[in-house]
Amino acid sequence: MASFYPPTGFHFKVEFQDLDKEDVDVRFQSVAGLSVDIQTESVKEGGEHRFEHVLPLRTKYGNLILKRGITKNSKLIEWCNDAFQTLIIYPKNVLVFLLNEEHEPLITWNVINAWPKKWSVSDFTAEKSSIVIETLELEYQYFNLQE
Repeated sequence: MASFYPPTGFHFKVEFQDLDKEDVDVRFQSVAGLSVDIQTESVKEGGEHRFEHVLPLRTKYGNLILKRGITKNSKLIEWCNDAFQTLIIYPKNVLVFLLNEEHEPLITWNVINAWPKKWSVSDFTAEKSSIVIETLELEYQYFNLQE
């Protein structure tokens, strides 16, 4: 019987629809925001003041946050700039893979219709010797989890 070891969180890969899968442009140091929760509504029952009913309404997905060292000549950032400058948005599907030690996907998040919501660059400071980090925040409709 094989024992299960929880996977590590540092071995992952991100792919964008319509971008070269081997391009270094989509290598990130961190991925966050793969979360979902159910929004609710509270209903108070007439005549009963001890409690209220909490009813589920819809699911809400967090923003996908990708961080990496800033790059030049990035097709990904060109896609973002097109959206920020013209407000013409072309959503893309994004795949986030958690990989095993053989570089094979253990779990895949298929993020549907992602579009750039925010782009930022870390502060410049002469007090530290650190890499300039760009952060890309993507809004999306939902994700499918595939194992």
